[in-house]
Amino acid sequence: MIIGNRYFETGKRPYIMGILNVTPDSFSDGGNYNDVDKALKHAKQLIDDGADIIDVGGESTRPGHTVISVQEEIERTCFIIEAIRENFNIPISIDTYKHKVAEAAILAGADLVNDIWGLTADDMMAETVAKHNVSVCVMHNRDNKNYSNLMEDIAADLKIMLDIADNAGIAKERIMIDPGIGFAKTTEDNLVVMNNLEKIVTMGYPVLLGTSRKSMIGNTLNLPVEEREEGTIATSVIGLMKGCTFFRVHDVKANYRALKMADTIMKSK
Repeated sequence: MIIGNRYFETGKRPYIMGILNVTPDSFSDGGNYNDVDKALKHAKQLIDDGADIIDVGGESTRPGHTVISVQEEIERTCFIIEAIRENFNIPISIDTYKHKVAEAAILAGADLVNDIWGLTADDMMAETVAKHNVSVCVMHNRDNKNYSNLMEDIAADLKIMLDIADNAGIAKERIMIDPGIGFAKTTEDNLVVMNNLEKIVTMGYPVLLGTSRKSMIGNTLNLPVEEREEGTIATSVIGLMKGCTFFRVHDVKANYRALKMADTIMKSK
């Protein structure tokens, strides 16, 4: 897969997307990195710890989050993206489902659009990605939890999203998919998806797994957000074993080490 000026080889090794939220209300780290100095310091730490991509988010997507205006989201994210681009040579992702935010972020230096609605929330998003020849993460999401067959329905929903990308002219080598852990799914649904990730992998695109500190882990282990690192690591390793390529996490160092160890074992002869 191509992201910015870098080629990511599926199957060579796991790649980590480090989370940099510049929001006041994210469920895990809201308000921590809102100014440029703190954001740059954290970006450096993510890179030093093993991140391959930095994912910048300006609007929380936690359940019950406050929707903000396009302008406010641009003002939160773009100067941070510009600063990261000026200081570090690393692909940058913008976590947004709004095409105007995506375009501003791309012009500021973003290389990938991480869309939690898989190009379906904004009719102009796919066209924007194609026009600027950047990459995209198409995540599974829907406005209900009414599944007939969970895995088949997720695959069917993703197929619709991928058709939107194809019709807009987005090259296949610029697309990754995300099963959407924590979105439009119960805890039990999320556990089933985790246990069947290989069915998403067989769709033929690199798969991004985003489980970091999510309620699936909290509900399973009965733990608050700040104590979900071990649970996240467990999901990352299982994701790797089932064929996922990219891992979106807060705790980069711990996940990097666990994934490297698991990957080395899996490749041993």
